[in-house]
Amino acid sequence: RAYSPPSPGSAPPGATAAAMANVPVADLSKEQQDELLCTYAALILHDDGADVTAQGMTNLIKAAGCSVEAYWPMLMTKMINNVGMDSLIKMGGGG
Repeated sequence: RAYSPPSPGSAPPGATAAAMANVPVADLSKEQQDELLCTYAALILHDDGADVTAQGMTNLIKAAGCSVEAYWPMLMTKMINNVGMDSLIKMGGGG
């Protein structure tokens, strides 16, 4: 069953922080879905204390029954190695 965030106005004030995104995953472009999959894979590896590698990310993504363009895991691990996973987590994101 796919996750879909609550519709605007359906959550009590202050509860919107629990939603992961304002857009259902199905509405994301393929590139956005690939980036999201790689982000989650990197977070899982990091949380588990494993090295965040392109192969590790690819293995997790495949185990989830998904696939991404081959360059995504390499691109993400290059960024993680240059900036640091802890620094990236602290940066947060969003608009």
